[in-house]
Amino acid sequence: MSNLISNFPHDGVVTINRVILKPEFSLDDLQERVAFLCENVKTYHSETGFVGGFVALNSGAVSNECSTVGQSAERELKGKEALIITFWKSFAEHEESHKSATFQPLFEQVLELCENGNEEIAYEMMWSGAAYSAEEAKAAKAAKELAA
Repeated sequence: MSNLISNFPHDGVVTINRVILKPEFSLDDLQERVAFLCENVKTYHSETGFVGGFVALNSGAVSNECSTVGQSAERELKGKEALIITFWKSFAEHEESHKSATFQPLFEQVLELCENGNEEIAYEMMWSGAAYSAEEAKAAKAAKELAA
């Protein structure tokens, strides 16, 4: 397995928070509060299980090639739904991080923005990988052609 997130263990845990922004808040509000929260996790938990993470904003795009539930010209959550995705060595270490006195006030500030409350789901990693280099892709294609 390739390391998409450097130093992420093969049996690590991925957590996903889904944030739907209340109408009275802006993307700037979301970015600022989530930045403070993420910086706190990096500072206080990089030595206690935190491996990395990212935040992604709903762009409104829907894949016409892979969506099976129909297409929509206008996505209602465009620009107001974000996913906060974090990578941990274990779920127990994740849970301990959230008990920290420095984390909780920042987390509460993010929750104030959320129309949907919060549900954080943990997933066990099954696969991750980075793209091949041009040379690796060429070799992989050649191997596939030989096997066919």
